[in-house]
Amino acid sequence: MSASLSNLKPIVKLFLAERRRGLLLGAALSATTVAAGIALLGLSGWFITATGIAGLSAAAIATFDVFMPSAGIRLLALGRTASRYAERLTTHDATLSVLAALRERLFRGWAAPGAARELARRPARLLFRLTGDIDALDSLYLRVLVPAAVAIAAALAVSIALGLMNPLFGLAVGATLLGAGLGIPLFAGRRATKHARRRTYGIEALRARTIDLVAGQTDLLMAGRLAAQRAAIAEADRYASDADDRLNRIEAGVTFGFGLTTTALLVGSLLSVAALAGSGAISASAATLAVLIAFASVEPFGALRRGAMELGRTLLAARRISPRLSADDEILGNREPQNGSAFRLNGVSAGYETETPVLHGIDLDMAAGSTLALIGTSGAGKSTLLSLLAAEIRQSRGSVECLDATLLTQRTELFQDSLRGNLQLANPEAKDAALNEALAAAGLLQDVAALPHGLDTRLAEGGMGLSGGQSRRLALARLFLRDTPLWLFDEPTEGLDGATARDVMNRLAEKAKGRSLVIATHIRREAAIADVIAVMEDGRVTEVSRRGEAAFEKALNRLRPD
Repeated sequence: MSASLSNLKPIVKLFLAERRRGLLLGAALSATTVAAGIALLGLSGWFITATGIAGLSAAAIATFDVFMPSAGIRLLALGRTASRYAERLTTHDATLSVLAALRERLFRGWAAPGAARELARRPARLLFRLTGDIDALDSLYLRVLVPAAVAIAAALAVSIALGLMNPLFGLAVGATLLGAGLGIPLFAGRRATKHARRRTYGIEALRARTIDLVAGQTDLLMAGRLAAQRAAIAEADRYASDADDRLNRIEAGVTFGFGLTTTALLVGSLLSVAALAGSGAISASAATLAVLIAFASVEPFGALRRGAMELGRTLLAARRISPRLSADDEILGNREPQNGSAFRLNGVSAGYETETPVLHGIDLDMAAGSTLALIGTSGAGKSTLLSLLAAEIRQSRGSVECLDATLLTQRTELFQDSLRGNLQLANPEAKDAALNEALAAAGLLQDVAALPHGLDTRLAEGGMGLSGGQSRRLALARLFLRDTPLWLFDEPTEGLDGATARDVMNRLAEKAKGRSLVIATHIRREAAIADVIAVMEDGRVTEVSRRGEAAFEKALNRLRPD
């Protein structure tokens, strides 16, 4: 539990850094609301009792001031309503603003090279966690921190107020409130933590398996696994439902515990004030005031009930998120090579997180301004080597020196935005002239100019609205906007027809003059522009040949023809 609570520190620091004034104001308004509610109930009880007693005597009626107490009741009622409204506005506005900042910060973090690679490999699971975990953190402020602080402050205030009537009475009420009022939620929170986590895991599994069923129902049907997938979904639903049932039982126990506490406190207060009133220490109206204040003081602790139930979910979200907030994001990068090299690899082994190395003992270098083709069967490690040069992963052994690089992956990643917006991902400051120049270099300017809205044309999700060739050209134009000395390509023309592919390669060769290129490919037309060919097998470079050598032509002949 202590380790889980430590994960909350960076979250709380972010909350305070983003909206300190709003969060503190919201807590103050919440305390004001609770204090006004307790005072309103106590004053109303006192006023009714005092009025009734005064009515027994004509002399008392003449001297009893009804205006001040009634004015106080109106003030407290209006103040409670106003503070409640302002508190809801302030706390929710501050919380939503902080969560928006947190969401932006985390998504920016997941857009960093290493994290982006992990996100691309497990998108559904990580996106569920990012969205669900951030939503879970709204309970931290609204249902845990503020209610706990307000409840403790109310208990202390009530203890002091009742202590003015009788110190022992005030101490007993305060101890009961703090002991039972905090003890019950803490005990329930500890019991609920495991089940809240199980519920979260169950819902994640339910969502992921349902998506797999919808997206892959044809494949599942062909493989005869449709019934098994439905059974897996039902199992995840049962798992989450069982956790929900356990949480409901714990919540019912919390409600019962608070009911017992309220009853015990009320009975104890009645006996105490009866004894005090009987001894003449306090008046009957003061006794009513004391009982009602003690009774109302339990209400702030009742607000902790929901927070206790969601504490496990909140702690799990904090555990997942806090590592990215507790320290500055590490920026991956490679040392710049010397002696006119584009990159230099010495004894390099590398792989992805939690996996065995994909690359083993690679020694390879390339002169600046030249072009290298990486060839080999699928799974040989070509894409991993490109990720290493692009500083998306780190080496586990050896040294890597490489110029600043831009990587064009096999997949064309386009977004539901305008053409301009998709291009400016590479260079947010690029003006229309630079965008048109990049489009012209990629052979897409005429197609864009023919569109009714030009650069403002909106694309659907995944770049729908463009053909495969146009999408690839748009991705190429986006790369042209990245002014880096080294460009990395992973099968740049895969899936394009021959004429389009040859045009793309010609434009790429023309635009890349003076730059260094590395191309991972299975196709002859892509390797034909290279000065050097490196053959990869099982994560190792087994052969390096240069243009003009017999081995170079032999390597070209191994590739798929245009």
